[in-house]
Amino acid sequence: MSKALPLDGVKIIDFTHVQAGPACTQLLAWFGADVIKVERPGSGDVTRSQLRDMPDADALYFTMLNSNKRSLSLNTKTPEGKEVLEKMIRESDVLVENFAPGALDRMGFSWERIQELNPKLILASVSGFSEGHHYEDLKVYENVAQCAGGSASTTGFWDGPPTVSAAALGDSNTGMHLAIGILTALIGRDKSGKGQKVACSMQDAVLNLCRVKLRDQQRLDRLGYLEEYPQYPHGEFSDVVPRGGNAGGGGQPGWVLKCKGWETDPNAYIYFTIQGHAWEPICQALDKPEWIDDPAYMTAEARQDKIFEIFETIEEWLSTKTKFEAVDILRKYSIPCSPVMSMKELADDESLRDSGSIVEVPHKVRGSYLTVGSPIKFSDMRPEITGSPLLGEHTDEVLAELGYSKDQIAAMHEAKAV
Repeated sequence: MSKALPLDGVKIIDFTHVQAGPACTQLLAWFGADVIKVERPGSGDVTRSQLRDMPDADALYFTMLNSNKRSLSLNTKTPEGKEVLEKMIRESDVLVENFAPGALDRMGFSWERIQELNPKLILASVSGFSEGHHYEDLKVYENVAQCAGGSASTTGFWDGPPTVSAAALGDSNTGMHLAIGILTALIGRDKSGKGQKVACSMQDAVLNLCRVKLRDQQRLDRLGYLEEYPQYPHGEFSDVVPRGGNAGGGGQPGWVLKCKGWETDPNAYIYFTIQGHAWEPICQALDKPEWIDDPAYMTAEARQDKIFEIFETIEEWLSTKTKFEAVDILRKYSIPCSPVMSMKELADDESLRDSGSIVEVPHKVRGSYLTVGSPIKFSDMRPEITGSPLLGEHTDEVLAELGYSKDQIAAMHEAKAV
């Protein structure tokens, strides 16, 4: 691991809360940025107290989104608090916020004022919808974003309602997109010498992950059917992309199939994909050599009208095998598949621990907790994940770095500015 991380020296004011913004700034903190989380004195980020599992300790919701940061408690409604924020803006590279539209302006920190204080600063924003959108003033949460971005309408089964995903497509996904925007703006600033505004809406981030469904809408408009969906060839298509259950989205038929023990284990399943080039190995693995050259089975087109019969045959083969035993056999044939992993199994997965994808970190109050590590791996560094900060833990430290004396810091505490 390199001693200096790539973002060492980058100073970030983190004015975000809940998930989308904190996920963005946490990623940048992992890679070396000095992220100062600015929080309301006495309460801080609302997730500190949401869904608590331990009394008087920061909730896991907060700890898992705020690793590697410093916490500054600051009341920006006071003159002293505004002065501190002005100094921070002058000395920082990025300010990240996910306030409601116009909130920064009402605080006295419009884009024009920020540029006066620091023309090189990058102002990065998370919003529900893009600026100028007719829903711009609508309050947005995770599942709202999934519905607005097209994910929910294409998820679930054809005889059921739209379904949201457990994956944070609206929140953490938006944060990852915004992090890319911030890094791009930093590189751009190196060339131009100027800061700029960067924004990512939750609707746009979800839509970006649903591009294959936008692809399918255009194909449906032209053809009137989608041959890789379970509804083909016997079902009917309307004029919108249907819900396809557990079908694959890339033209390769796939399904979640039962394994040994499914009656008592809700996750005793594997995902099995039938790719065209893997058909012969699949037949060999299933001991169905007669299918290899049978015209009724040998092409994807021929198999489509009997795909669920094929899946039933595979389930019969799986009925005597656990999901892990099945995958160990199938991977020898290079057949795309995976066990359906529960959160408990992932938490205990030694490979994920070894790679740093899941880490256990110490906490001053909780003792220790599990959290995700960097999903991005580097050949020359491995980010060290540290525990999340206590509310206001670094207030005096940050103020001293800004040039305030001990007496001035004490006075700000007295005035409840921090």
